[in-house]
Amino acid sequence: MQLLNRYQISIFIIIAYLFALLCRMEWVLWAGGYSDFIWNNQLMISTNDGYAYAEGARDMIAGFHQPNDLSYYGTPLSTLTFLLCKVLPFSLETIMIYLSIFLASLIVVPIILIGKEFGHVKEFFVASLLASIANSYYNRTMAGYYDTDMLVIVLPLFAIWGIIRLHFKGDLISFLIISLSMLAYNWWYPSSYTLCVAITLFYAIYTVVLERRNLKNYQAILFMILAITAAPYAVRLGLIIALFGLIYFRANLLSVRVMIGLFVSVLALFVIFGGLNPIWFQAKFYLFRSLGDSSSVSFYFYNVNQTIMESGRIDLDLFTQRISGHWSVFIAGVIGYVLLCFKFRIFLVAIPMIGLGFLALKGGLRFTIYAVPIVAMGFGYLLYYLLKRAKIAKINLIAFIITVVALIPSIVHIYYYKPSSVLFKTEVNVLDKLGKIAKRDDYTLAWWDYGYAIRYYSDTKTLIDGGKHLGRENYAVSYALTMPPLNSANMARLEVEYTEKGYTQNFGGKNLEQILKDYNYIELGEFLSDIKKETFSPPLKSRDIYYFLPDRMMGIFPVVAKFSRLDLLNGKEWAEPFFVIATNFAQTQNGIALDNGIIISNDATHIELGGQKFRVNSYIETKYDENMKLNKTIHNIDNLADIYLIYMVDYGRFVIMDREMFNSSYVQLFVLENYADTPFEPVILEPAAKVYKLKR
Repeated sequence: MQLLNRYQISIFIIIAYLFALLCRMEWVLWAGGYSDFIWNNQLMISTNDGYAYAEGARDMIAGFHQPNDLSYYGTPLSTLTFLLCKVLPFSLETIMIYLSIFLASLIVVPIILIGKEFGHVKEFFVASLLASIANSYYNRTMAGYYDTDMLVIVLPLFAIWGIIRLHFKGDLISFLIISLSMLAYNWWYPSSYTLCVAITLFYAIYTVVLERRNLKNYQAILFMILAITAAPYAVRLGLIIALFGLIYFRANLLSVRVMIGLFVSVLALFVIFGGLNPIWFQAKFYLFRSLGDSSSVSFYFYNVNQTIMESGRIDLDLFTQRISGHWSVFIAGVIGYVLLCFKFRIFLVAIPMIGLGFLALKGGLRFTIYAVPIVAMGFGYLLYYLLKRAKIAKINLIAFIITVVALIPSIVHIYYYKPSSVLFKTEVNVLDKLGKIAKRDDYTLAWWDYGYAIRYYSDTKTLIDGGKHLGRENYAVSYALTMPPLNSANMARLEVEYTEKGYTQNFGGKNLEQILKDYNYIELGEFLSDIKKETFSPPLKSRDIYYFLPDRMMGIFPVVAKFSRLDLLNGKEWAEPFFVIATNFAQTQNGIALDNGIIISNDATHIELGGQKFRVNSYIETKYDENMKLNKTIHNIDNLADIYLIYMVDYGRFVIMDREMFNSSYVQLFVLENYADTPFEPVILEPAAKVYKLKR
């Protein structure tokens, strides 16, 4: 057992904290060299969801927001940012970039404090270094990653520290550490509910099996249940303080009968406020995957969870790298955790975090972050355990060398992991111009990846975003972007007007069902056929609709199309659209060879793919002149062919697509600027992004 004083422990914490902080500054130094990442004299953030909280903070600073604009006004991160803007001499943009650096680095504090309780501070100091920059934790807490992840591991670790502290010291302050950490965690990150419930349940099992006579454990469980029940936060805080006062001043009143009564009351409160509902929702979304988003009674929509990389399944090698930087460090960490649990059985309460981390193998790589600190603690413990068993001289020096070696994979990862800002300066410039043209009640239609950023920079409403993107919500936007302009315009007007109508009539977001009802359609097919016609009458316009069409959306366009390329009556997908982009190509004897295996004939009359030749309908070249006006050179080759070939000269890009994708609104409006004789008029035409206004 290492007996270190508070001063020495504080030194360990400061060193570990500065290490974590400095490693996160590496991205700032790198990104600062690229003007494309800078707006308003500050770097822009690198996470889409961050703009949701940025919008909320911006609106809180302004003191208002528009009704039904989906602003994150008053959410925890937005509120914290707003308060920091009020007391610190820094801009909102600056706080957004640096906040995660300072808060995420706090992970070292509870780790070292847990080591203090175990009497193994040096071992857990090593763990704090590893955990603070492990791949997945770094990726989601680096500079510019303005999101709730900056405290999503820190807060539960403080709760676990409180449990371990209670085990060794049995002091009443531990009750407050446990419950207030959980309460803060639940407030900061509502999705933490499942983990908090799991920790509480495991602690209850641990108590019943191993410490059933320990009254303070049962009291701690009461505090934990109060912290995670879905009652209002003020009510929970009041109950926690009341229970603490009862134990502190009237512990003699806590007979077995009284304790049973308290448990019954607290559990009743837990159930009454729907304690199990959030757990079931999370399990459905990440574990019980299905093609259909059948939240609509009538139709089956495409499940967005199938297109999000973070919720995609991963292999073992990536899994271990995400948690520990290298598989060897991971294995050592797992072994060390098992040894820790044998020596300190109380550490079994960390199993839910390990379990949630292992859920990544099925639920997606975003979960690996939870296992990071626990495996790191295991590594630190195993390192010193083996060195001591081997009776090696100069243990600390050897431990230092091995720690540096173990840190190298994560440090290398930091050096090479260089995400760009969500939007480039040229794209933000377009949105900034749009904000000066559009009204706050107008809608900007774009794919959900851009929803939050659109609202932050242009201050207009959106149909979908990073939080509102279930299949039924994405369907209309996907349809509008991938169908011809006339169909697109009718669907966009319908979706916007019925979205607004839904706020007052409350038909549960089932816009399509309500549209069919109001337009007296019995069959979906008849409706989808009619909106393609000029004779279709969309709802009267209540506000303007703008289309934001960024160049970078081209890379995900086939994914966008998936959400409207299925039979809504049974959920069966249609054939994949043919849409291929190539920026790497070379001239060969047989033609132009693209990096994806396609060969374009020298006369551009056909393409060769997989040993088969396909005739080209039209070959089109696009190029901007000195006045940034788009010029098109069109070569009609075979009107019966279904393949279209476009060479975007200024972008150095070939785009090959089928007839359906060629006729899509995105291709016609962004790539070709074919807006004449359509329901659209151009508002902003720039190479990085284009904005069109719906005329009807």
